[in-house]
Amino acid sequence: MLKWLSSLRRLTGPKMDAMDGEMAKGRGTYDRQTQKPVLRCSICNGEQVAGFKDIRTGKFEEITLIRNPGELEVFMKTYGIDEISREY
Repeated sequence: MLKWLSSLRRLTGPKMDAMDGEMAKGRGTYDRQTQKPVLRCSICNGEQVAGFKDIRTGKFEEITLIRNPGELEVFMKTYGIDEISREY
């Protein structure tokens, strides 16, 4: 899996470098009291972005672009998520 993250890093640039390291170590956190995991999906082009939605304000915090099922799996394992809701 680390080989896959290394090749992803080359494609995504420096902004994702820190995220790749965090995801590879499996220590992402979010406030479970005020945020819920959400996968935002475009009905036009199929783009998917994983992040967290503030339950009170509805503000969405983008974390990573999801281009394949493997990336979604890594995101969910990193943050200890069993289920993720989809928004269109």
